[in-house]
Amino acid sequence: MKLRAIAHSRSGDKGDVSNLSLIAYDPADFPLLVREVTAARVKAHFGSLVAGEVVRYEVESLGALNFVMRQALGGGVTRSLCLDTHGKSLSSALLDLEIEPGKAAAESGPIQQEQHKEEKP
Repeated sequence: MKLRAIAHSRSGDKGDVSNLSLIAYDPADFPLLVREVTAARVKAHFGSLVAGEVVRYEVESLGALNFVMRQALGGGVTRSLCLDTHGKSLSSALLDLEIEPGKAAAESGPIQQEQHKEEKP
């Protein structure tokens, strides 16, 4: 299954750094995103487009992941010869990442129930 089935994405830039957010449509799918969409998988997915490191931040309260990708914009807006100097299309490209919902969904079920139980007084 492609990420676009359970999440949407936004992108931003600063110099040669691209910032991608991945937000679950349904908060119940957030554990699936955490399990399946690692910094290493994102870096591999973009291949040579990202020359630097990829760091992932989890924003559980929003059901979102944030990826900071360094050396991802060909030198930045004013230096890049790329057509998409701001990297806006990278968010759409991220949504093409394939994930395995069966394995992760089965594992995330009990975790969601445990978290839900902890919220009750």
